[in-house]
Amino acid sequence: MNYYTDIFSPETYEAFSGSDRRITGFSERLSNTAEQIVPGDRLLCYMTKLSRWTGVLEVKSRAFRDNTPRFYEKDDPFVIRFEVEPIIWLEKSKAIPIKEEFIWNNLSFTKNLDKPTKWTGKFRRSLIHIEKQDGDYLEQVLQAQLENGREFPVDLEEYQNLLTRRVRRQDKDVNVSVPTEETEDLVIPEAAEIRKSAQVQAMLARIGEEMGFSIWLPRSDRNLVAREWAPKENALMEQLPLNYDEVTLRTIEQIDVIWLRRRSIVRAFEIEHTTAVYSGILRMADLLALQPNMDIKLHIVAPTSRREKVFQELQRPVFSLLDKAPLSELCPFISYDSVESLAEERHIHHLSDSVLEDYEEFVE
Repeated sequence: MNYYTDIFSPETYEAFSGSDRRITGFSERLSNTAEQIVPGDRLLCYMTKLSRWTGVLEVKSRAFRDNTPRFYEKDDPFVIRFEVEPIIWLEKSKAIPIKEEFIWNNLSFTKNLDKPTKWTGKFRRSLIHIEKQDGDYLEQVLQAQLENGREFPVDLEEYQNLLTRRVRRQDKDVNVSVPTEETEDLVIPEAAEIRKSAQVQAMLARIGEEMGFSIWLPRSDRNLVAREWAPKENALMEQLPLNYDEVTLRTIEQIDVIWLRRRSIVRAFEIEHTTAVYSGILRMADLLALQPNMDIKLHIVAPTSRREKVFQELQRPVFSLLDKAPLSELCPFISYDSVESLAEERHIHHLSDSVLEDYEEFVE
């Protein structure tokens, strides 16, 4: 028996709670991973935004594809499914916050960490393998919580604000969110934040260079990034070899890091070092609005602490109605921690850019 994550948003948690709890579903991009799951394996259920463990499901079938709407009335994205038996399922007020000391200090992937840092690695997506000792411990404490647990109060008004909404595109319904305005959005980034973003920018440039790509950086950033990265000869491009109109080219030139192979953009990264996390997302949206048929893999890179803020912004209605597809489906999140982990790989030059798929996180 193996343990794997089953990540719920507040919305999918409510949908599953209101169902017979006999089917759980995952997005199409997890189909290959899902094929590794066998009957008898267990899914450890975790709700994002509230950051709580909510239950344990035992897998009763191999993965199968079913397009019948189940978790949404129509356009259900979770089409890779398993039959399951709910071993444990907790009300949200009984679900256990991961930052409770008896949880945090007993899981191998959190116990040696400060709470604001790096712990979300296991929650980038569903179906990530969890070590047996961690799975056994979580199942034990969740069972105890089911039988005789205490309350962890939930602010219902705040919880309602976490729920996403659905809007109709021409092709399908999609989730959207309208972030509340916060005074912290007006804070000007401190020098330390700018310096950290330049370090991440340099790491992404160096990773791309090691993988054999040519690198583009905005001219205004090059002096700052040069303190962290000394490019090899001809690695840093002086001109973009692209044939677009002037407005598109000016937009592309401002993207924080671009990996190119000959005359083609392979991946583009915007690093959000401001609390508001608007500028890079807007630039990606502008690019897709200008060139809806452009086939580029886009990424928003930001501190783990801003993950949910990035997801909220990506789901704004205006970004969900782009011609090509909702921005949340085209532009995954990568944390600073993930970039640092990848930069520490000893054999980057043997890896392809597809390794980023192990680190990117999509809005679910």
